[in-house]
Amino acid sequence: MQTYVHKTAAERRAEIQARASSLGIDEDYISLLVESFYNRIRKDEILGPIFAAEITGDWGPHLTKMKQFWSSVALNSGSYSGRPVPAHQKLSGISPEHFDRWLMLFRSTLEETAPSQEAIGYFMERAERIAESLKLAMFGHLEIPTRNT
Repeated sequence: MQTYVHKTAAERRAEIQARASSLGIDEDYISLLVESFYNRIRKDEILGPIFAAEITGDWGPHLTKMKQFWSSVALNSGSYSGRPVPAHQKLSGISPEHFDRWLMLFRSTLEETAPSQEAIGYFMERAERIAESLKLAMFGHLEIPTRNT
């Protein structure tokens, strides 16, 4: 019989941070990842115009927010307190394919910048989960056909 050992939030956070650190993931890498990724997004012919319509002028606040987001996702830092679902639901002209494009660009950025091969998988697992969650919130279950009654 397996016994469950309850861990405190601080213990769990320390474990997550140690795992990430063993892969070369830290705040400096997250900053590099976010800066590199959004540089790529801005130049992309499909996603660039969507982001440009929402982020006019200074990208600094958005990049700071995304660094906090990815720090929270990858390091369990707790530095992000936003609400990504409502932020994405208010966008118009978005399709599920846009999330696929986002994931492709995110992967290629990781492949060029990641401190280790394992870090790519670490981030992609989380990015794919996030993309699926946002697609579900915005578009519902895409694989389940709707009935016309």
